[in-house]
Amino acid sequence: MKQRSKHFVPKTILIGLFIQLITVTISFGQTKTEQIDKLMNLYSEYGQFNGSILVADAGKVIYKKGFGMANMEWNIPNQPDTKHRLGSVTKQFTAMLIIQLVEQGKLKLDAPITTYLPDYPKTSGDKITIHHLLTHTSGIPNYTSFPNFFKTTSLNPYSPEAFVKIFADLPLEFTPGEKFAYSNSGYFLLGYIIEKVSGKTYEQCLQDNILTSLKMKNTGFDHHETILKNRASGYEKNGKNYSNASYLDLSIPYAAGSLYSTVDDLYLWDQALYTDQLLSTKYNHLLFNSYIPAGPGHYGYGWFINKASNGETNDSLTVIEHGGGINGFNTLLSRIPADKNLVVLLNNTGGTKLNEMNIAIRNILYNKPYNLPKKSLANALVEVILEKGIASGLAYFKENKNSNIYAINENEMNSAGYQLLQTGKEKEAIEVFKLNIEAFPQSGNAYDSLGEAYLKNGDKKLAILNYKKSVELDPNNESGKKVLEEISKS
Repeated sequence: MKQRSKHFVPKTILIGLFIQLITVTISFGQTKTEQIDKLMNLYSEYGQFNGSILVADAGKVIYKKGFGMANMEWNIPNQPDTKHRLGSVTKQFTAMLIIQLVEQGKLKLDAPITTYLPDYPKTSGDKITIHHLLTHTSGIPNYTSFPNFFKTTSLNPYSPEAFVKIFADLPLEFTPGEKFAYSNSGYFLLGYIIEKVSGKTYEQCLQDNILTSLKMKNTGFDHHETILKNRASGYEKNGKNYSNASYLDLSIPYAAGSLYSTVDDLYLWDQALYTDQLLSTKYNHLLFNSYIPAGPGHYGYGWFINKASNGETNDSLTVIEHGGGINGFNTLLSRIPADKNLVVLLNNTGGTKLNEMNIAIRNILYNKPYNLPKKSLANALVEVILEKGIASGLAYFKENKNSNIYAINENEMNSAGYQLLQTGKEKEAIEVFKLNIEAFPQSGNAYDSLGEAYLKNGDKKLAILNYKKSVELDPNNESGKKVLEEISKS
């Protein structure tokens, strides 16, 4: 075995270098548009992108296309004018409406929210400012993390006033302003404040103050019951299989995530942000200041602000972006203001690798080396397990985990495990979840999934062990805490 590996490793390295050389040669012979098209066609071919894309270079659209199906039942393809739900990309529009009210003198960023919501509990409301809500530094618990939120609460309609009561009386998780902790609750409250201060619904304010002004005719607040031309259906992907996304009442995401749009309309939005059409220059910059550390970068008002290399000098580029995820959809809008570059990715098959695609496209725009996509090892693993059994599957995974052909993705591995778990193959699912933990040992979600599989297989001891590890790695895992509490009582 040792002798074989000595010969095998150099050969593998040579093959890898050969593939890289081919990629570089092809890249030099292609325009940016051609390179982006090849990249996205591969993502589509590998089942990793199903949606609409737009790319602008120096303010000019150089690529715009739809991939896959907007509606799988009727074989209706995605097009650039297909309407997708935006999820949290909505937050940048909510932030804009708030700063417009600030410019009009109707709101103050440093004022406590009880100034505008006198019925909000003063214990916390007197400490939380508009600025805290905008920057996710309020300490208000994030309602989408509540136990059973997606199974129960998210299915029912609520008025903004009624829904605020669900989290208003809960204790704060930390002192306002102390740190960044992403909270949809904060942006829901901002929508409610917009209504109270303006005397209009959030939806009407959005229409009057942004959409009409920019002629964004294909953007709006989504309603499940409305007949909406060219609206994409939302799907969830399990391995190579798709299912309709779970129902979500759109009164719930509200100002934190209920908008829909097209790539063309989001280009209009991007271009308007360079002007004083919506805000004067004095106030426009407030949206894009780096207020609080958030992950590798900072958070502004409704935007993440990060740094990236421009590929030519040691200088870095300021990247202003935000992603979104909502049942059946995930989205990303990424801007580089210094060069007026824009990438819009709208996908209607749940979570996929939009950040990876965005980085590759950015590198193409700046003539930097970039990686072509790889096939999903998780999907291949499930196929082998179903066809030949778990032993063959584990051997196949071990053989290919360092391959140049396949990539290991945490979410895909998690989905693969659940695909097996949901078909009664608990032992096989356990092995897949264990592989995911091996690849991503710091993922609380990976341990949570393994705990669920052990519990379903009747092994409470190992279920408790893994749920505890999950909560240790992710203290915000409220559902995991609830399961541990229930197990201890049984």
